[in-house]
Amino acid sequence: MKPLDPRLLRYARASRAYLAATVALGVAQAALIVGQATLLAYGIAAVFLDGLDLAGLTPTLIALAAVIVGRAGIGWLQEAAAVRSSAAVKDELRGRLFAQAAALGPGQVRTGEMIALVTRGLDALDAYFARYLPQLVLAALIPAVVLARLLPADLVATVTIVLTLPLIPVFMALVGMHTEAANRRQFRLLARLGHHFLDVIAGLSTLKIFGRAAAQAGNIRRVSAEQRRVTMRTLRIAFLSSLVLELLATLSVALVAVGIGLRLVNGDLSLQTALLVLILAPEAYLPLRQVGAQYHAAAEGVAAAEEAFAILAAPVAPAFDSISAGTIVFDEAVVRYRDREVLRLSATVEPGEFIAFVGPSGCGKSTALGVLLGFAALSDGRVSVGGVDLSGVNLRDSIAWVPQRPYLFAGTIRDNIALGAPADADVKAAARLAGAHHFIADLPAGYETMLGDDGAGLSAGQRQRLALARAFLRDAPIVLLDEPTANLDAATAEGVMAAIRRLAHGRTVLMAAHRPELIALAGRVLDLTPVGAR
Repeated sequence: MKPLDPRLLRYARASRAYLAATVALGVAQAALIVGQATLLAYGIAAVFLDGLDLAGLTPTLIALAAVIVGRAGIGWLQEAAAVRSSAAVKDELRGRLFAQAAALGPGQVRTGEMIALVTRGLDALDAYFARYLPQLVLAALIPAVVLARLLPADLVATVTIVLTLPLIPVFMALVGMHTEAANRRQFRLLARLGHHFLDVIAGLSTLKIFGRAAAQAGNIRRVSAEQRRVTMRTLRIAFLSSLVLELLATLSVALVAVGIGLRLVNGDLSLQTALLVLILAPEAYLPLRQVGAQYHAAAEGVAAAEEAFAILAAPVAPAFDSISAGTIVFDEAVVRYRDREVLRLSATVEPGEFIAFVGPSGCGKSTALGVLLGFAALSDGRVSVGGVDLSGVNLRDSIAWVPQRPYLFAGTIRDNIALGAPADADVKAAARLAGAHHFIADLPAGYETMLGDDGAGLSAGQRQRLALARAFLRDAPIVLLDEPTANLDAATAEGVMAAIRRLAHGRTVLMAAHRPELIALAGRVLDLTPVGAR
């Protein structure tokens, strides 16, 4: 793990001010540590050698109390700054991750892993900002200040500390390489568990119908047990490495103390100097020991930050929206999943044309739409719109998409149609065109009616009309329809098809369809059935 990852400064500007404040507070902390040791050494020597009474010692005690209060105040400031900065950095990273995920599009980032990352993953950065980073600054400042103070007082002790001090970071690096790998494994396993759990919850009704819920529960138990084993293994490494660092620091301080004791007995060193060295020597090693201890607390957050940086650094295809008069060309477009060809298409779609993709399930109808949406990557061939190859751009800003089962959010009907902040008049106009206004108006709260998760409370036909209202409101030049009347009765399907006729006017429409009456809406039909299967 890098002591300070420069990507934090690049992706989280809030960390810059915090780092500057941490350095300033660290300098003040180091100065107060030296001041405290000097006052203690002077006071103890003055009492035992010079017989100084309480009255004569009062100024020293007052100064010592002020130093102690100052150190406590600086500690409080560091903690407060760390909490505020950590919250600001996490908010900034979460905002950037959401924007990046939206720019990359579905299929580029796994939902469960993203949820694990933006929740527990980034929350673990608290330990990095609150404990590890301040301690890292102190580890760089305090030993330097302590050695600068000890050098004129005792050259032998200073040299001993200089020679033994590097042993701690060397062993920290050796242990850290193994610890970092263990923390990465732990976080990735947690992300995989989260993704698997989300998939199981989303498909729970299907699993119950086919009697596979118990089997999936067993899978979750196995993955959870593996994650628990990896976590305990990581904790074991953390405790053992802390023991190694503590042992090194203790032996190093003991070596300094033995040298001080021998020279003090021989009369080669004054009591005040000996006390100063004995008080300051542990302070030189302490920050490095604590860095090693805090490293493990911060490692999970740093592993999560690495995953966040990888997502933020992923290349985003630029948006391409100048295609109102563009011809869509599928030039030997091939999509394969696991070495199995699921789509092979050569076709030209002129502007304003209504195309229906037909064929048996699995022949690639939805995949053809997914290629335009950026959900499916081409294995071979090319697709262009208006002469522009779509391999390096995304077309989503120019597309209105009506899927077979539209997703509705827990919120008001208005928000589910708007997906943003269009005017109420535009939302209602889109709902009228989609044939949704009448049933919305009959609801007790109208457009402010709250829906449950995934549109709970609406029928399939009502959900489909809201999806069509979204498409009308978007007013995009290309419309993609994926089985828009699936699972609808004949009367409801007729109303949806009437809305589709209105939506198709003046737009390029590509539709995946099975129902003959829906296919009849299209101006041209493309059969995607593989040649050998016809």
